[in-house]
Amino acid sequence: MALREEFERSGNWLFRWRSYLPLAFILLFLIALTDFKYPVGGHAWELFCLGVSFFGLGIRMYAVGCAPRGTSGRNVKEQRAEVLNTTGIYSLARHPLYLGNFVIWFGIILSVRLWWFMAVALLIFWLYYERIIFAEEEFLRKKFGDAYLKWASATPVFFPTKLGRGCPSALPFEFKNALRREYSGFFAIISVFSLLELLKTRIVEGEFVFDPIWTGIFIFGLAVYLTLLILKKKTKFLDVQGR
Repeated sequence: MALREEFERSGNWLFRWRSYLPLAFILLFLIALTDFKYPVGGHAWELFCLGVSFFGLGIRMYAVGCAPRGTSGRNVKEQRAEVLNTTGIYSLARHPLYLGNFVIWFGIILSVRLWWFMAVALLIFWLYYERIIFAEEEFLRKKFGDAYLKWASATPVFFPTKLGRGCPSALPFEFKNALRREYSGFFAIISVFSLLELLKTRIVEGEFVFDPIWTGIFIFGLAVYLTLLILKKKTKFLDVQGR
């Protein structure tokens, strides 16, 4: 099998299983936490890292909030795109959803405060998404042809390099659409940080301690998640026509 086909095949396989990337980090997290020590002003640092991850979620929410139906989705079975997104945030980076994922994980990785863990985790993330991006771009090139090549030649793959010079989004931002599609990501971030806090107390103090701040954050996140889940499943409140 040629290298191009091998990259595409492995990228499509990783695309289908990309939601399980956090599981691959569990062992690495556990190893890293054995060296963990609470920093001075620990809560301030952890809340800052939580803010970094929420900034990544904001990137994702903006991308999906402006996206038309059939694009920028969470589908896992196969690549799918009914139209080619080239405006708005997609005129700044070809993969803003993956950029958002990177910032989310960067916040989580920062919270551990170990340089070797950051280096290894970011390397794993990059190698993982490099194949996925390759497979996705092969799909888009085959489906949209010259339109894709023209857009790709003018737009960076991942990190924006022309901030302030992008094209306005073809569709207005719809907050309801962003909530409907990203509420699970919101709760996942809070859950990961809350779990890490429990593991940190177990390692440092020898027992699980439910910190009142993180317990409150988790309960708030759970309440928001359940509210949005019910609104999505039982009502049409979060539905946006054409999205």
